[in-house]
Amino acid sequence: MSLARVLLTSGRTVELSELRLSSTYGGLLEGYPCKPLNDMKIDGLLRSAAQSFPGTPVHLITPPRDYPDQYAGAFGPVEVLPAVTCVGAFRSAALDPAHDPVLHRSRLTVVWFQPTSLLPSDCEAEPGLRDMAWEQLAEDEEF
Repeated sequence: MSLARVLLTSGRTVELSELRLSSTYGGLLEGYPCKPLNDMKIDGLLRSAAQSFPGTPVHLITPPRDYPDQYAGAFGPVEVLPAVTCVGAFRSAALDPAHDPVLHRSRLTVVWFQPTSLLPSDCEAEPGLRDMAWEQLAEDEEF
């Protein structure tokens, strides 16, 4: 059973089978959101996703970066990512038409950021999520 379904702009439907949400800056005790911090956060998320879902390709949807302050601190200007970090395991029908649809499916782990903790759903998902090039990013697996 899936948590949600997302209709990609390509017309393919993908199902979200697992979702991990966290506050983007929930553990930030010192400093401020800036490019070096955000880049480390994203790299850590990608490594963690690869370890959590071994053997599954991992894709990052490039997050929007907001620059609300015109003044730079010691680490450069303030750079803010959306408030919620998401790591999701998605599944869909097999990519290869020669594969038995009962025994095969395609899979992809996706890392993205969004402003709220709402589940992505059908056409209401973040645009970057809906625009994924599933056929180039996902891979088939046999049950």
